[in-house]
Amino acid sequence: MPYLTAPAAARRTAGGEQLGFGVPGYAHPLLAPAEWAELARPGTPLHWAVLNIADGPGSRPDPHCLEAAGRLRNARERALHGGSPDDTVRASGGRLLGHLDLAWGERPFEELIADARSFIDWYRIGGFYLARCPAERAELPAVRRLTGTLHALLAAGDSADDGGRLVLGHGTHPYPGYAEAADQLVTFQGPWTDYRWSQVAEWTADYAPERFAHLVHGVPRTHLEEAMRIARWQGAGTIFFTDRNDRSDRNDQEGRGNRDGRSGQSDPFAALPRYWDEIVSRIGPGISE
Repeated sequence: MPYLTAPAAARRTAGGEQLGFGVPGYAHPLLAPAEWAELARPGTPLHWAVLNIADGPGSRPDPHCLEAAGRLRNARERALHGGSPDDTVRASGGRLLGHLDLAWGERPFEELIADARSFIDWYRIGGFYLARCPAERAELPAVRRLTGTLHALLAAGDSADDGGRLVLGHGTHPYPGYAEAADQLVTFQGPWTDYRWSQVAEWTADYAPERFAHLVHGVPRTHLEEAMRIARWQGAGTIFFTDRNDRSDRNDQEGRGNRDGRSGQSDPFAALPRYWDEIVSRIGPGISE
């Protein structure tokens, strides 16, 4: 398969190194309480989860989101500072990231910074997920300016340890210089039918697995092992796999409030995969990153 053509250095995760979850955005906590509760459950190998109220922080603090953010922040504190935690992957992850939509570089810098300040002030987030991030070389200076400012805002806050975490949601392999602009890049976001034949960019072999994330929908339960093998071979340390698709069945999705306002389709990442417990057990409670 094409993913096996990855450069040798990118295959460094083919052994026992640990994967963890990156959750690109569940539905509102009032509509998806089980999903948000799972993020704070002890032993969940969570690296980060995205909070998205209305393509950003919304116009005012949301009490349900405040409660969910507090639970996740408390779970992280217990993992980091509790007595002899065994789960070091969860202890080093579990950050709540604020959703900033870059609209492929079309949103004004001032708007993005205003949203970022609201996220920090209201929800004490530990970083940002920059959705629809440009991937071209020409847009890199603007993204660098934004990420530099966001790091400074996070460092000045009281909730983001280690300066916070920035994840660029390209959904594809960007120009290599983006790797120096943030902590992690989403280099694949899409359906299983594309992922199983995907190839990794050779330049990614120069970076550790913790620098890359893959978000894949429509993964059948019977192909979970293959999907995790692809992620490891391609050098991704963070994943989110789900069996849900863009057009999820109406019985499961209708009325849950997880519609994508731009596309009119169901968001496959807004709810738990039906095999959540199985994939958690496959990844395990975590070992050192």
